[in-house]
Amino acid sequence: MPRARATMRDVAAAAGVSLATVSRVVNQLSGISPETRRLVEQAIEELGLPAPVPRGGTPKPVEGAVYVRCPYVLTDYFGLIVSSIAETLEQHGRQVVLNAGEAAVQDPVLTRLASRRDIGGAILILPPEPSEDLVRLSSRRFPFVVVDPRTALPRDIPSVSAAHHSGARQLTAHLTSLGHTRIGVIAGPREWLAADARLSGHSAALADAGILPDPALVRHDQPTTLHGYRAARDLLALDPRPTALVAFNDKAAIGALQAAAELGLIVPDDLSITGFDDLDLSRATTPQLTTVRQPLQEMGRMAVSLLTRLLDRHELEARHVELAVDLVVRGSTARRR
Repeated sequence: MPRARATMRDVAAAAGVSLATVSRVVNQLSGISPETRRLVEQAIEELGLPAPVPRGGTPKPVEGAVYVRCPYVLTDYFGLIVSSIAETLEQHGRQVVLNAGEAAVQDPVLTRLASRRDIGGAILILPPEPSEDLVRLSSRRFPFVVVDPRTALPRDIPSVSAAHHSGARQLTAHLTSLGHTRIGVIAGPREWLAADARLSGHSAALADAGILPDPALVRHDQPTTLHGYRAARDLLALDPRPTALVAFNDKAAIGALQAAAELGLIVPDDLSITGFDDLDLSRATTPQLTTVRQPLQEMGRMAVSLLTRLLDRHELEARHVELAVDLVVRGSTARRR
C-alpha cells in the first residue's frame, strides 16, 4: 500500500540513483542525463507516490518555455485564444513554443512533452487526444492546463471553459419568450463535451417553457459553415418545419442563413436563427446574428494564470474554471408569426 508521502530515499532506491540525483530531478535542475531523469520519474509514477518534496523548504519554480498546442487553423476563434495566451505569457516572462495547424492533429506530442527539458509546462486547446492520454501525461507530474476540453476530464487536471450549458439555455429561453416552440438544433459532434452541455442547456430551457424536447429536431454535425448548411436544409425539410434554429456556433449559423435564403425564407420574419461565440462574422451577416459571447481572450488569460501557479508549485484551489457568457440579441431573431 503506497505511503501518504514520498521520500527522497524511496525514489532513489527504486530508480537505483543517489539522493542528490533525485533532488536535482525533483527541482528541475540541469546536469542530469535524459535517461537518468526518465528513470527517476518512472520510479515516482510506478510507486504511486506523490511528487517528493526535497529538504530545505518549498521546491523551486519550474523553468522552461510553455508549449501551446492548438492543432487547428488559427482563425478568429482559436486565434483570439492563442494570441491572449502568448501575450499573457510574455508578461510573465515565459517563452512560447507554438504547435498549431491542422497537420498538428496527427503529431503525437503528448507522449514526448514530459521528457523535453526545454519545456516547463503546456496549455492544450481543445485537445483531440483521448482523455486517457491526458491522464497519462498528468501521471508524469507534468504541469499543463486544458482550454475548452473536448471530453470530460478527471478532477485533478486543470481546465478552463465557457459556461456552455448556461449560454445555450439563455439562447433557447430567448426564443421561447418570442413564442417559438418548434426549434431545430444544429448540434456539434456527439462526443464533444461542449455539444452535450449546450444540448442540455437547450433542453432545460424547453422544460422551463413546458415544451418536450423532440429528438427529430436535432442534427449532430461538425461546426462548419458547410455542415451547418446541410443540417439546416435537412431540418427545414421537415413538415411542419421549425420556426427557429439554434446552431452550435456562428459558422454553422452562417450555413443556416444560406439554406434559409435558398428556400426563400426571410430571417427573422419566417425563421429565427442563432449562433454561438460572437465572432466578428456574426456582425457581418444580414441580419446580424443573435448569439452568445464567449470570453475567448479571458479563457486564454485564465489558462496562463492557472499554469503559472502550477509552475510556481502552488496549490490550485479551483481546477475546473467555467467563465460566464453573455446573450447578445441582434436582428436574426424575432417573434414567431
